[in-house]
Amino acid sequence: MYTIYHNPRCRKSREALQHLEKHGKQVKVVNYFNEPFSKSILKEVLDKIEIQPSQVVRKNEADWKTVANRNKLNENQILDILIEYPKILERPIVVSKDSGVLARPLEKLISFLRSD
Repeated sequence: MYTIYHNPRCRKSREALQHLEKHGKQVKVVNYFNEPFSKSILKEVLDKIEIQPSQVVRKNEADWKTVANRNKLNENQILDILIEYPKILERPIVVSKDSGVLARPLEKLISFLRSD
């Protein structure tokens, strides 16, 4: 069973979901705009994909550019910002029981599925 943290408006996210379904994977789809992350869940997901919060920030998003002192924030503060502004979260993220991947580009998802 895989969980995809999905933004249906994102082409890369739709491609990842389509790839999972095409290959017969059982998938739980979490639209994180309709089902917002709690801080603990987002931290758990990022731990599974072995990425720091600062590594999943979409730095060109307008919401990120409005954050005061954004270049001086620690990882915990960035985690709070990701919760407040989910649009700035890089996506899609796909996780299994113990691991996961930031599935961008799609080749990263393909490689993850081979090794999982």
